[in-house]
Formats: sequence, C-alpha cells, structure tokens
Amino acid sequence: MTFTAILTEDPDGGYVALNPETGTTTQGDNFQEALANLKEATQLYLEEFPVPVPRPSLMTTFDLAYA
Repeated sequence: MTFTAILTEDPDGGYVALNPETGTTTQGDNFQEALANLKEATQLYLEEFPVPVPRPSLMTTFDLAYA
C-alpha cells in the first residue's frame, strides 16, 4: 500500500512526520529517521486499527493575491 508522508522541519531541530490517512505523527533527528519512524508508527497503528485501502491522494498548489 502507498501512504502519504508529510514532513516538516521543526524549528527546534529535526523533522515532524505525519501520515494524514491514519493520523499517525512522529519525529526524527533528520528526514530519513523521521520517515522511518513514521513507517513504523503507521504499521503499528494499522495492526491495531485496520483501515480500508486508501485511494491515492492528489496534491497541487494554487496562487492567491495576498497583500
């Protein structure tokens, strides 16, 4: 299965990782560690709370006139 990972840089150092399909969130000292921790957290979550196979997410950008 393919899941979404959203990683954001933490101002205090490291990265925060979120899987929006399950709501699992974790962190790591670097991008790779945060992603590995997210995979593990999501796997553990799905073992306890199975979810239907997610449909692929769509991501895009858009522009706004902002003053």
